[in-house]
Order: sequence, then structure tokens, then C-alpha cells
Amino acid sequence: MRLIRKKIVLNLCMIALGAIIAAFAIEEFLVPCLILDGGVIGIGIMVNNLTGVSLSILTIVFNVPFLIAGARKMGYSFILKSAFAMVIFSVFLEVFSPLTNMTDEYLLAVCFGGVILGVGVGLVIRFGGCLDGTETVAILLNRKFNLPVGRTVLIFNVIIYVVAGFLFGFDRAMYSLLTYFVTSKVLDFVETGLEQAKAAMIITDEGKEIADRIYKELGRTVTVMYGQGLVSGKKVVMYCVLSRFEIFELKRIINSVDTSAFITISDVSEIIGTHVKKSGQITPEIQEALFLERGKQDMDAESTK
Repeated sequence: MRLIRKKIVLNLCMIALGAIIAAFAIEEFLVPCLILDGGVIGIGIMVNNLTGVSLSILTIVFNVPFLIAGARKMGYSFILKSAFAMVIFSVFLEVFSPLTNMTDEYLLAVCFGGVILGVGVGLVIRFGGCLDGTETVAILLNRKFNLPVGRTVLIFNVIIYVVAGFLFGFDRAMYSLLTYFVTSKVLDFVETGLEQAKAAMIITDEGKEIADRIYKELGRTVTVMYGQGLVSGKKVVMYCVLSRFEIFELKRIINSVDTSAFITISDVSEIIGTHVKKSGQITPEIQEALFLERGKQDMDAESTK
């Protein structure tokens, strides 16, 4: 029970930190240069410039309907964390508002504002919250109509930027769109973290030795399959999931065993299940997989006699 409470407190602290960082980016970089964020916050910045109503008040007012709409479908834990993030965000918009702006240079505002905003929003999302109600709507639309969440949010934001272009000039719209892409890239990096997984596909003639060394030196298991090359004949195909920091060691292991091995490495967006073995011992199941190749070759040899 104590561990659960500590985890909840940690999540709320990180959500609060992310909301504070995001508020700093909005008030000190984007608002002074009339560069819009996407979603509800972008609408709030436009209304704030047209009417003078406080951005912090507009953020809360515009987000409440989205929170109510998503309360039943998204789960109350998500909604409560999102409401907490939005309140902290709104409070610190007021705190940072009187401070001196960090820069009046548009390019600096786009780059640094986008990066800092991405860090803040990424922390909020990584620990289970949300700062913008449009993302809630996008998730609901995805569940009902199978519409991609990212594409829905992008379309919504493009509409906001087009409206902003007519109201404030299309140079502001283009700066805002550029900020959105910077923020999105940083957000993805923060959300997935430095431990973003990579998937390696290895095609080799030395499957047993490579699989054994990957397991012993990196603590990673591999899935062993068999393939037929058009020219090279029978090959062992191995699939392994590991972190980006282990890619160099993987290459070193493979090159030391089989310099003719063919390797492809790709990003993994999500992992479900356990893929790391911390023990240094090979289990009987793994031994069986490693020796399948030899058994299959023996059977082929017998059949040809």
C-alpha cells in the first residue's frame, strides 16, 4: 500500500513539474511572439489576444467540456490527473505572466519554446496526465471510428493555424506550425525516454553462437526462426529487442562471430510483456531453441541418404 502511495505521489509531482515547464514555455517564449501552441491552448492564445481575457482562465474554461466528455470513457484516474495538470498549468501561467519575456526573436522562440514545451507536455503524458482536451477527443474518436489519434490532432491544429493566419498573419501561422513539429519530436523523446527499444533482425549462418553470446553478454533472449535465401540457401533468422545503447555491443558481438551476417535495426514503439532475462544461465527451453538448427540439419542429412 505504501509503495502504491509513493508511486501516486511521484506521478503527481512529475505531472506538476511538466505542467510548470509547459506554462513557462508558453508565457515566456510563445505568447510574447504571438506564436500559437496547438489545441485548446492555441485557441486560448487567440482569444486572449482578441479579448484580453486571462489565458489561465481560458485554458480551464475551454478544457472543462472535454474533461466531462471523456470522464466515463477515459477512466477517472486519467481525468483526475489531467484536471490536476491543467490547474497547475493555469496557476503558473499567472505566475510567469508578469516576468520579463525570455526573447522577442521569433526563431529563438520557436526553437527554445518548442523544445521546453515538448519537455513539459512529455512529462505530463508520460506520467498519465494530459494538458489539452483535444487529445481526449482524438482518443474518443479513435475508439469509436478508428481514426488515428495523431492525424486527428494534426488536422485540428492545422485548422487552428489557418484561422490564426487570417487573424494575425500567415507568418505567425507558419511559426506556430514549426513550433508544433519541434514540440512533437521532443515530446516523443521525453515520453519514450532514453531507453526507447530497438528491434534487431539478424540473418546468419552462426545462429547458435550469436544467440548464446547475446544472452550471456547483453542479457537478452532471441527468437530463432529459419529462412531460405534465394542464393545463399538455408539461414538462421533471429529477432531480438534491446535498448539503443546496446546496439553497438550487438554489432560487436555479431561481427566477431560472423562478418557476413545481415542485420536490420528498427524502432519499437511499444513493448508488451517481458523481453529481458537478467540471469546469466541458459534455460533448457533456450538450449532447445539454440540446437534446433543442428537437429534440423541432421534430419535433412538423414533424409538425403
